[in-house]
Amino acid sequence: MNHQSIMVIDFGGQYNQLIARRVRDLNVYAEVVPYTSAIEKIEEKRPAGIIFTGGPNSVYDPASPVADMRLYELGIPVMGICYGAQLMAHQLGGSVKSADVSEYGRTMLHVKNTDSLLMEDVSRDNIVWMSHTDFIAEPPAGFKVTASTDNCPVAAMEDADRGFYAVQFHPEVEHSVEGQKVLSNFVFRICGCLGDWRMDSFVESSIESIRKKVGDGRALCALSGGVDSSVAAVLMSKAIGRQLTCVFVDQGLLRKDEGDEVEAVFGPDGSYDVNFIRVNAQQRFYEKLKGVTEPEQKRKIIGEEFIRVFEEEAKKIGSVDYLVQGTIYPDVIESGLGTSATIKSHHNVGGLPDHVDFREIIEPLRMLFKDEVRQVGRELGIPENLVSRQPFPGPGLGIRIIGEVTEEKVRIVQEADAIYREEIAAAGLDKGLGQYFAALTNMRSVGVMGDFRTYDYAVALRAVNTSDFMTADAAQLPWDVLAKVTNRIVNEVKGVNRVLYDCTSKPPGTIEFE
Repeated sequence: MNHQSIMVIDFGGQYNQLIARRVRDLNVYAEVVPYTSAIEKIEEKRPAGIIFTGGPNSVYDPASPVADMRLYELGIPVMGICYGAQLMAHQLGGSVKSADVSEYGRTMLHVKNTDSLLMEDVSRDNIVWMSHTDFIAEPPAGFKVTASTDNCPVAAMEDADRGFYAVQFHPEVEHSVEGQKVLSNFVFRICGCLGDWRMDSFVESSIESIRKKVGDGRALCALSGGVDSSVAAVLMSKAIGRQLTCVFVDQGLLRKDEGDEVEAVFGPDGSYDVNFIRVNAQQRFYEKLKGVTEPEQKRKIIGEEFIRVFEEEAKKIGSVDYLVQGTIYPDVIESGLGTSATIKSHHNVGGLPDHVDFREIIEPLRMLFKDEVRQVGRELGIPENLVSRQPFPGPGLGIRIIGEVTEEKVRIVQEADAIYREEIAAAGLDKGLGQYFAALTNMRSVGVMGDFRTYDYAVALRAVNTSDFMTADAAQLPWDVLAKVTNRIVNEVKGVNRVLYDCTSKPPGTIEFE
């Protein structure tokens, strides 16, 4: 079944993923593509609407990214957000200038008394999120202004006859109180979408396409035991059964006792009828990471070594055509989308080596966000304790240890993390947090234990609240819980004499440390 879709054209905006996520919340499929995408590729997908994202540039700078002018001739509704709004104004004959007063953060929007479909049922005065230094000084011919702020005369404009809409604010962020209503108006009232994209239909169509692709071939699934790879493994198993072999590589960078837990679920005595192979490769990975401190280099080393292990296991199995990975959409975008900046290379995307000895890589969850992956897991009947488990990065503790990775440092962070997770659960906080874990800093400091001076490591605790993992706020954990965790870690984990709590949101930070 072909579903309607919204195409999000990325101009380097920090909220590009969030726009797609908010559209999907409306049960309409959305996909992010770079502004350099060929117009023919966009036409092939026949989107019901197009959204231009924000971006850091000024449209009047000749070096700034621009939209292909033919996008305005497709007869498809286009909505510009922030830079995308300014770009639309600039390309269609309006005027964009540098503002005397920049707007950042929460701003009062004044909606004009118009018959605008985009602003239908939106309060006349409501709070929106602004982030701009340029502004639309003069709309193009044919456009009318539908909203303003005290410092921005054109906070929203439209040419409904041609299907062009633009907003200077960011409707996709939660701080824009009625932003989702604006996106909903564009998706449903203007683009005519039905809202029929759901996880149950995704599961059915994915199983069908996987069977068609694999045929009578064989596939090897890179199973980490995390949510993403577990859901990918069960989805593949539903599609091709015993043609699938799950290879679990214990690279020595897992959480405490996690290797045994994964084997208990997917191994011979587990819940799933899959071919399961466990490879204990701890020393191999430690050796490769010896002396390496740069985060991107660590990610790439871990990614390449994973692939080499999978290749070796595939040769033992004989005639394996496909490698299956639990890559999800944030992995893809954070690893670099077109000309967008690379935030970090995910070991299963940007960390892949140039040559992979498989016919093809299958990533059945590649276009899904984390909460969508969890919903697929539920549709597949995966137990809730697996579906809801804490996210864990593919490179494992390798990116929760700042600086060089050693076996001793792994032991320290495993023990500290186990204590942290145990106390969070005991306090009843585990269900309400988006993600929480302990990391090992590269900082050592003086401490006193008993009558002795110590010079040991500092552990950093991280806990965030997030609905989509695109943005996150540091969780305000109860002080008594933090105090108990700190006391236990310092007293029970050899090599640690200080515990810190990370209060940074995303952005500007990321959820993980490296």
